[in-house]
Amino acid sequence: MSIVVIGVNHRTAPLAVLERLAIAPDDVAKSVAGLAQRDTIREVAILSTCGRTEVYLVAERFHGAYADVTEFLATVGHLSLNELHPHLLALHDDAAATHLFKVAAGLDSFVLGESEILGQVRSAWQTAGEAGGVSSTLDLLFRHALRTGKRARSETAIGRGTASISQAAVELAADRFDTLAGQHVLVVGAGDLGAGVATSLRKAGATNITVVNRSVDRGHQLAAAIDGGVADFGELPDAIAGSDVVLTCVAGSEGLITADTLASWKGGMLLIVDIALPRNVDRAVAGLAGVTVLDLDDVRAWAERGRAARAAEAERVRDIVADQLEHFLLDATARQAAPLVARLHDRAEQIRSAEVQRFSSRLGELGAEHHEAVEALTKSIVAKLLHQPSVRLRHDAGTPQGERNAAAVSELFDLGSR
Repeated sequence: MSIVVIGVNHRTAPLAVLERLAIAPDDVAKSVAGLAQRDTIREVAILSTCGRTEVYLVAERFHGAYADVTEFLATVGHLSLNELHPHLLALHDDAAATHLFKVAAGLDSFVLGESEILGQVRSAWQTAGEAGGVSSTLDLLFRHALRTGKRARSETAIGRGTASISQAAVELAADRFDTLAGQHVLVVGAGDLGAGVATSLRKAGATNITVVNRSVDRGHQLAAAIDGGVADFGELPDAIAGSDVVLTCVAGSEGLITADTLASWKGGMLLIVDIALPRNVDRAVAGLAGVTVLDLDDVRAWAERGRAARAAEAERVRDIVADQLEHFLLDATARQAAPLVARLHDRAEQIRSAEVQRFSSRLGELGAEHHEAVEALTKSIVAKLLHQPSVRLRHDAGTPQGERNAAAVSELFDLGSR
């Protein structure tokens, strides 16, 4: 079996392909459950963000799993396999683990050192677990990935400065004005990205912020947190018409804002920054007089201006990734020895129990307290005898010596290979 990652990200595919392959948050669990039913796939998790759609899996057979996942992605994006293949990332084993660790650490994001991705990795792991896609191998992999991301942010300065897409989007908008104070700013979407945008707006000095969200309660909560206003989702055209700046980040809502949406707009100057994937703003909107539409490509270009300041920290993060990969591999190989150790202890317990039973007639005159003492004594002897062999089996797992030890123990104690 192999750990494999197959998918697309902002380094392998243009925005037009990324948005076609984006999986709405509400559809991720269903997609995980569907893939988990494939005979070629033992475990699976999906990480779908504004910068990537990547499937992490434990494959029974690599080529079969590759075919199943690429077929799945092609279906999601309504692409032929020939259209999809030039943009695919496919890595396995150490390379796949390293990639996820880099993603969690913010080394592979639109914005170097991005802070939002760590929460997205955690969410992907939790969603896959709830959908029945995660067992021991991916659970261990994602736990180490999260540990890598936390270390990157606590042990280095990779997250200083502009370190999130939402923050970069706000800075990009602010660059078009002398100040955001006094500007009418509309935030469309109150999810994680929307919350990041709203918080960054407040820090940037915006004083007139309105939130629009499908879930009224969540929209009110975010508006209250930033001392802003709120508008009903059905009032989106009027809310845009009264705005100078619109930042939109609603997941799974392609073409949410069209030229018709701006029918009540009175003209003048309007800046729209669209950081959703797929994009919320229809392409035709950018053709309207006085309207400027910026998207993730523009946000990425803006964020690159601050990349040099964090480049030196990136090297330190790469060291953390390498160190955490070593820890992961050690833990993974130790787990490989666990079934053999368990069989060894089971066999010893069978022998111990049978011998106590064989002598039970001679122990019949003993009281219950003494029977308990015999049980405890014999169990303690077995545990002490097996302690050192168990430690060695775990420590040497994955090495030539470990293979020799495992073979010898299996043969000497007739443990079989199951």
